[in-house]
Amino acid sequence: MSKLLTAIAAAGSAALLLGALGFQYIGDMPPCKMCYWQRYPHVAAVGIGLLALMIPGAILPYLGALALLVTAGIGIFHAGVEQGIWEGPTTCTSQSIEGLSADELLNQILSAPVVRCDDIPWEMFGLSMAGWNAVVSLGLAAIWIAAARSATR
Repeated sequence: MSKLLTAIAAAGSAALLLGALGFQYIGDMPPCKMCYWQRYPHVAAVGIGLLALMIPGAILPYLGALALLVTAGIGIFHAGVEQGIWEGPTTCTSQSIEGLSADELLNQILSAPVVRCDDIPWEMFGLSMAGWNAVVSLGLAAIWIAAARSATR
């Protein structure tokens, strides 16, 4: 049962990565910096899943769960940035222009990234891609934890 759950959890991360790449290359929605941050733990989870299918035990599934909790946390943070609940990194969100000289404003505009982290390019049922990543990743983390518990029995 542990191997089946591990395969499902790793396949879930692979599906999310493929979906993100589909939005990027087919949907012409380039990712922002925080979108990339959310992908790295999924890549790790796929690799951990492949290892966990070959190496028995609970450690690797718990690491898979940790990877998914990390990407869920980043997704929650990113969704909060998109909704204006808190500020994101200054390298990918809009900044205040109060008190800036014309030269400073021009430099800010010219050095601004192409894709901003506080824009929502797509949403469904009121959740952005970052929000959906958080929700699905939390579900996948639960599957990883179930796989780890199954491995200890």
